[in-house]
Amino acid sequence: MTILSLAKYPIIQAPMAGGITTPELVAAVSNAGGLGSLAAPLLTPLAIIEQAEHIRRLTDRPFAINLFVQTRPQVDYAALESAKLLLQPVLAELGDESLPTPTRWCEDFDAQLDALIIARPAVASFTFDILHGSQIQRLHDAGILVVGTATNLPEAIVWQAMGADAICLQGVEAGGHRGTFIGLQQDSALGVMDLLRECRPQISLPLIVAGGIMDGMQIAAALAAGAQAVQMGTAFLTTSESGIGAAYKQRLLAATSDTTRQTRAISGRLARGLENKFMQLMDAVQAQVPAYPIQNALTASIRARAGKARNTELMSLWAGQGVARARDLTVSDLMLALVNEWHSAR
Repeated sequence: MTILSLAKYPIIQAPMAGGITTPELVAAVSNAGGLGSLAAPLLTPLAIIEQAEHIRRLTDRPFAINLFVQTRPQVDYAALESAKLLLQPVLAELGDESLPTPTRWCEDFDAQLDALIIARPAVASFTFDILHGSQIQRLHDAGILVVGTATNLPEAIVWQAMGADAICLQGVEAGGHRGTFIGLQQDSALGVMDLLRECRPQISLPLIVAGGIMDGMQIAAALAAGAQAVQMGTAFLTTSESGIGAAYKQRLLAATSDTTRQTRAISGRLARGLENKFMQLMDAVQAQVPAYPIQNALTASIRARAGKARNTELMSLWAGQGVARARDLTVSDLMLALVNEWHSAR
């Protein structure tokens, strides 16, 4: 079994955390001939197993599960109070100056990995850091293929050396969090096609490209340039099966030209999304916020309250550079359109 043999078409739906990749979305992509991906970084170990079981009730096709490779942080509570003060302008905009201290900063990665192995997806993908060789061996022993995320050539080389089965090259165009773990996040700024050209001569593994890919013409171009598959996130955000709220979806569908930019203010890790007031209010101090996952946990209640109020100005509206070409379709109709466009462009 290889990555390329798992799906009818070389289209992988990107894992997008926060309830976006519902079991219905993941299964619909796999049923339509792509590879659906469950984003599990924010899920408890039990929820990972339960959602994998849910997906299997909806499809008999292969699917992937994604995790953030991370450790629970050591929290400096004095510094945390300073971080709370930096968020006061956002809280004032929300009309509520209270900001609770989180009781949990992130899930335990080792426990999540154990749950993933119990769930036994066809593919496990990882970002934010690299696995140990023993962890990759455990996955292989369970019959699970491993995909590592790279935002630069050194990361791709390390994933190859550690025994990954494929590498997802994340270009700067991609929505959501940067997966950088070697060097500064802001320094890994190559577009995905340039990153592919840089990695191809030195990487023998299948290369999956991610970042700004929204239609079949781009799929054809990526495959012609040497990619074995594409990974698409923003294109699936606006499908009927996506777990995003109506207000978020409306903002995506109304986007014109490129209205995205990167910020670390919301989560403590560089991420691309639609520009909104949250980003603007935090621009001057974003370099001072604590790193992920502390800032992400700290702002979670703000984003949750904004979501309930349908206030998209204070939410995290993660999206890639191609958002202006997002389509309001079912997964089945989107996959059909992508495949037809790809075949026409070949």
